[in-house]
Amino acid sequence: MLTPGADVNIVHVRVLRLGLRRRVAGVRDLSRRGVLGGAIAVAAAAVTGTRAFAADATQVPNTAAQVPGVASQVSNAATQVPDIWGEFARAPYTHPQIPYIGRAGSRHRPGQRPGRTLRPESYGARADGRTDCAPAINRALAEAGRAGGGTVLLGDGTYRIDDLIHIGHDNVVFKGAGSGRTKLYATKNLTELIGVYGSRYGGDKSSWSWAGGLIWLCPADRFSSLTDAIRARAWPFEGWTGNKRDEWETLTTVGPARRGSWSITVADTSRITSGDLVLLRLADDADHTLLEHMAGGGPGPQAYSWDDKTKLTSYVPYEWTVRITAVQDGGRVTLERPLPLDVRPEWDPRLTTHVTALSGAGVEGLTLEAVETPQSPHLLDKGYNGVALQCTYDCWVDDVTVWNVDNGFGLVSASASTLRRTRVGGRGEHHPYFCREGSHDNLIEDFALERRTAPAPSGTQLHGINVEGLSSHNVWSRGRMEMGTFDSHRGLPFANVRTDITVENNGQHGGDASAGPLFGARFTHWNIRVTNERAGLMRIDGLAPYSATVGINTVREFGQIDVPDFNGDLHSRLELYGTTNAVRPGNLYEAQKDLRGSK
Repeated sequence: MLTPGADVNIVHVRVLRLGLRRRVAGVRDLSRRGVLGGAIAVAAAAVTGTRAFAADATQVPNTAAQVPGVASQVSNAATQVPDIWGEFARAPYTHPQIPYIGRAGSRHRPGQRPGRTLRPESYGARADGRTDCAPAINRALAEAGRAGGGTVLLGDGTYRIDDLIHIGHDNVVFKGAGSGRTKLYATKNLTELIGVYGSRYGGDKSSWSWAGGLIWLCPADRFSSLTDAIRARAWPFEGWTGNKRDEWETLTTVGPARRGSWSITVADTSRITSGDLVLLRLADDADHTLLEHMAGGGPGPQAYSWDDKTKLTSYVPYEWTVRITAVQDGGRVTLERPLPLDVRPEWDPRLTTHVTALSGAGVEGLTLEAVETPQSPHLLDKGYNGVALQCTYDCWVDDVTVWNVDNGFGLVSASASTLRRTRVGGRGEHHPYFCREGSHDNLIEDFALERRTAPAPSGTQLHGINVEGLSSHNVWSRGRMEMGTFDSHRGLPFANVRTDITVENNGQHGGDASAGPLFGARFTHWNIRVTNERAGLMRIDGLAPYSATVGINTVREFGQIDVPDFNGDLHSRLELYGTTNAVRPGNLYEAQKDLRGSK
């Protein structure tokens, strides 16, 4: 196991041996994990009746040999360990192009059921598709919360809900019998249930186009303050420090430290202890050196015009949620994850309080289907949204499908949380997945975005897997996207990873010009299979500073084409271009987990 301060050279030898062993396996990864994963997916589709990928010619292929336009690249491609992987293994916490994301996601495991089990049927729910079950489900969830945790368990069948489902207490799990067996049928949208939600940046946009869910995980007090502000039309900030970003107190100031360090030195330890969840707060200076640092530094970011990017600068201060694992003499504090950025005196670094987080909560084993309505015009969504995690830490969603939604799965100021075995399908969406408002260290794995079942109405837009708003160190792993794109949505997201994904790249990115650059430093696209060979937002060595594009098939520019936000040398890397499934390790997140051992 790799621990902070361990000799990473030992790990490098181990990783190279692993890579060499895998080189003889051919193009396909025949690891036990890969074989079992494929078998489980096929078996699950057979049992639940859900649609399996690559069941017919209209779906996204399962193997590289089936990918149009890239099959010819497979037969001649031996598996290879790129140079950049060896470099990373020698310095995993400080590599210039690849971020350390080996600790992304929740530490909880599916199947861990806290407390007692409650059944909404005891509160009046009926799986008949006619009875409004939302009051009964919400009463059961609230009672589990008051008891300190528990599992609210739904059986087989269809449960109609005429209100949203809110999970607001720690250690509460909302669990169905499986996504192919338990369905919530939602009849109303968030505009009807809460009210019109305008944008804090003005205009006639609906913030339900990127916020909220019909299943909404959000701490109880924060949920009340948010929805009260929306009803009062006082459009709020959505994150860890309240509606006006003023609900915080300084715990201690922080001394200088370098990106990748697992510890910091603080001035005062009297208000912190091991196990505390804190915010690391970094403010920018007049020269915007913090934003420059997020972009990798150097002449390009220094010459960039930051002052007129008013939406971007509203996201600052940068707030990173992290748990303290040890407090030692001399003010030394050890963290659960390595620092995502340098800590410099000019950024007034502090550990602060925050609104109460939601922790240890989850949703498992169900489908949320909204009543089918036409997709709304772009940015005017009514809020037929799926599952949202907001101000969560160490929460999860597992084996959940959303259908006929405006927006699928959302991470809003969410950290260290996991979406696993999720699927978005139906008539078509705006944001199938969104990750915004300073969301960090999240994991989205084994995800699927299905081809829409109805033509896209005029004036609508499809994004894909979205990240924006200074969000960092998030991972999208083992995905199949029958539509959409890698939607870097401006707002200077940085140090995010997409790995082991097959994508029909037909979506568009969004983002206001006032939100600034599409990419910050250390974006990595690793083992990406682009079925329609469109380059946009897939091959990013010409767009993203200090980025890595590794193991992508040959692509070409058409459709939406972007130019880099920063002038000069981007210091980006392109390796194993024109190959498909040849790069080893084949999944960057899994390989980084192996570097540090199991959680």
